[in-house]
This record gives sequence, structure tokens and C-alpha cells, in this order.
Amino acid sequence: MNVLLVGSGAREHALAWKLRQSPKLTDLFIAPGNAGTAALGANLPLNASDVEGLTRAAKENRCELVLVGPEDPLARGLVDRLAVEGIAAFGPSQSAARIESSKAFAKALMERHGIPTARTAVFTNRTDARNHIQGLEKPPVVKADGLAGGKGAFICDTKDEALRAIDMMMGEQAIFGAAGRTVVIEERLSGREVSAHAFSDGRTTLPMPYSCDYKRALDGDEGANTGGMGAYSPPAWLDADTARAIDERITTAAVNAMMDDETPYRGVLYPGIMVTPDGPKVLEYNCRLGDPEAQVLLPRLKTDLLEICLAVANNRLQEMRVEWSEQACVAVVLASGGYPEEYQTGFPISGLAQLEPDAMVFHAGTALAKDGSVVTSGGRVLTVAALGDTLVEARAKAYRNVQRIHFSLRHYRRDIAAPAQEARVQ
Repeated sequence: MNVLLVGSGAREHALAWKLRQSPKLTDLFIAPGNAGTAALGANLPLNASDVEGLTRAAKENRCELVLVGPEDPLARGLVDRLAVEGIAAFGPSQSAARIESSKAFAKALMERHGIPTARTAVFTNRTDARNHIQGLEKPPVVKADGLAGGKGAFICDTKDEALRAIDMMMGEQAIFGAAGRTVVIEERLSGREVSAHAFSDGRTTLPMPYSCDYKRALDGDEGANTGGMGAYSPPAWLDADTARAIDERITTAAVNAMMDDETPYRGVLYPGIMVTPDGPKVLEYNCRLGDPEAQVLLPRLKTDLLEICLAVANNRLQEMRVEWSEQACVAVVLASGGYPEEYQTGFPISGLAQLEPDAMVFHAGTALAKDGSVVTSGGRVLTVAALGDTLVEARAKAYRNVQRIHFSLRHYRRDIAAPAQEARVQ
């Protein structure tokens, strides 16, 4: 069967890589893709947020399934538009995607259904938001309600920082545009952070292994927030009882809540969790696979991904038995110097052909030059991932292969899955 994959990041390269392993796959189209996906299928020069263009492409290329990687086309209603044309899709409807596209919606859902999360207040008025912060005992977390490319949360150490965040979002600067017109002010939770992912067809929920990502740009969790600088799976510190509580009280509970609210959730649900002294609590829900978490989860997936996607799209996930490798996986992101602020692009990348046979490299901000060489074209450029029988082995292999890849102003964290980091407390 023909499949259209939407997106251009390392997550989408990892998805394309896993889809290509399916005997059911005939032709794979990626819109817009990158230099890595070009070796696995046909890249289409389309914007990942162009709902009408993507729908036409799916029809013209006789695609029987569309797999949507990023959140923006989901929030814009791509799955709903495809349904009108009778094309199956892996991903939630526009209404269900509000669990990520509106933090206020997600918080209201959690409150109605008793899902554990931080104490929260929502504001559309700048003065009211500032007054609320002034009355708090401790500095809060300030979040844009809408989608902000993974950069819409400000974890504040002082009230002044929180007030500045309000002014940047709700004042004349309006750094996130419409996404920041409504703000969510949360109690700042402490503990260990973990990413939970699950497949869902609206009724059945099948959890994936747990993983941990690194959001800060610099070693030791310093620097600015990014879209993710690396990840590992599984976290040895997460005990079975806590994992079970997350699955039952947070992941499955959200799927059941949305079914009760007549908004069935289909696709991947990804709650970001803080494991606090009072138990696990939701930091946020995401309506798709995480990036870079996808790059450590998909290498561990043993079951045919295309079979899973079809089961989700056709409401028969209860028939699936999804198997995962017992091996650990570590992924390290290679970024452009300066990311997530200003950075340069167009630098040649060398060493991609010199990796160890069982190491994996997933492209993100890459492009093919006229001569066929690969050059940098974005902030996060590549993710190098490796499996190992232990986390220590996987980490060593990932970093060995990081050293084989070079481009000007290359930047990466050197502490992904380091023992001290693996046990870190936020």
C-alpha cells in the first residue's frame, strides 16, 4: 500500500525508516521530508501545514494511509479533511488534538476527570495574570495556551521572571502571536521528568516503553529551552508501580475521558510527566510522538509499525500484540551552533558514511545540495542513536558515532544518559 508521511524532522525520518521495514509498504511519500527521508521514499515539496495540498497529494499518489508526524497539521484539521475524502489517517482529529493545541482545554479536561496535574489558573487579561503572579507564594511556570514549537513554557525562578514572561506573551511584543494571547499559570512541580507514550484507537490504549528527553541546550540542564537535545529509554529509576500509575491514572484515563466527552482520541498520546513526592502528575499532553523520544522508541519497536497504524485507523487496536526490544537506546542531537537562538546553515556534513553498521542517524535540519551532498538547513540537524544491552553500552556507542560526524559550528550535549543525569532531580 502507498503511505504519505507528513513532516520533516528526525522524528519523521525515524518513522519513515520503521515504515520502510514493513512488507505491506509499496510507495512511501514524505511531505516535505529531508535529506535522510529522500533515501527511503519520495519527498514532496509541500508545507507540512498545508492541509489542502497534503490532501491533494494523498489522492494523487493513491495513498491508503496518511501518518501525521507534527502537531500543527493535526491542530489545523488535516485528519478531518482526509476523512472527508475517505482516506485513513494515523493521528487525532482537530477536536481531539486540542489536548496539545490548547493547554487550557487540556487543564479543564484533567480537572473534570480527576487526572493529577499542577494547580493552574488561566488568563486572557494581562493585568489579571500579573496580579495573580504577585499573589503567589512561589514563582510559577508560565505557558502559552497554544502551539509554540515546544518553546512556550517558562520555568521561572523568580516572580520577576514570570512577570516578564507574561509581558513578552501578552504585551506588544507578543512573541508567540495568537498562541500566547491566553496564558496558563501553573504551580511549579519538582521531581523527575519522564515521557509516556501510548498508541490509542479511542477505546484501546497500548503503552510504549518510557523514555526521558533533555530540553535545555547545554550540559547540566543549563541554557535555553529547545525542541530536545537527546533522549534515552528505558529510565532505570522508574519503578513498576509508578509506571502502572501513569498508564492507568494519566494515559488511559485521558483516552477514556475524551471518549466520555465524545471526542475519541486516535493516534499517539504523549503525556509529559513529573514524578513528584506525591506521585506522577501531568506537565502537558502532546498529540503525537515526541522528538527526540521517537528516535529512542522506534528502534526498540519489534512489531510492524504500519500494522499498528492501520489498526489504530481502523479501530482494531485490541487485536494487536505490540512487542518491544529489551535493549536500551540512547540518542544525541547534533545542532547548529547558536540554536535555539540565531544560527547559520548551509554547511557540508561529513562522516555520515563512516558510522558503525548498527548505529543509526536520523536527519532533521538537512538538505541535499545541487551536487548531491548533504548540508545543514536547520537548528537541530541530526540525531545519532544506538542500541545496547545496557544504557551504558548504548550511550558509549552513540557518542562514538557522534564523533564521526562533522559540520561547522556543530553543537551537542555531552551528558545525555550520563549516570548522574539519568538520576537527576528537577
